[in-house]
Amino acid sequence: MSSIDNIDQLTNPKFIKPIKINYTYNGKKKVWEAVVNNDSVSVLLYHKDKDALVIVKQLRVPVLYMNKTNGMMHELCAGLVDKDKSIKQIAKEEVFEECGYDVPLENIQKISSFYTSVGMSGALQTLYYAQIDSSMKVNDGGGLDEEDIEVIYIPLKEAKKFMFDESYQKTPGLMLGFYWFFDNQCEVDSESSSE
Repeated sequence: MSSIDNIDQLTNPKFIKPIKINYTYNGKKKVWEAVVNNDSVSVLLYHKDKDALVIVKQLRVPVLYMNKTNGMMHELCAGLVDKDKSIKQIAKEEVFEECGYDVPLENIQKISSFYTSVGMSGALQTLYYAQIDSSMKVNDGGGLDEEDIEVIYIPLKEAKKFMFDESYQKTPGLMLGFYWFFDNQCEVDSESSSE
């Protein structure tokens, strides 16, 4: 069980920067509080051998703070764009670190980019897709350093039910990724199996 012990004022932030933005809109001077943070990548993984979508589960402390009792989130494999590398390469590294699969760079396909937390930060997230199989597994994943990430396989036949089961806390990126998969990949699979 996780709990919030106390809250301190952030004076020297490592990953985010709280700012006050003074701006003009329709001729009126206005003020907005925001947080500057890094863009990110996320990766929807389909495991061909398991016929399952691969996601991760981890504690998100801000969710625990807001929810008070449960901060465990079900998410796509994801990470910050904080290295001097292509975002596709960063996506590949996140899959390796969090899920333990070494996916060839050419197998990673861009789905789309979108803005997240637009009322607070407006960071850009790029969503990718990759099909994986057991031959690509090189370790158990779990993340780096202080991360404690659990890799979860959602059987395809249960994935739509999972999407709308509110007992699992999920991110919008996961929902978008699942929708994209069912709208694009399943359509391709059913067409190729009928030929």
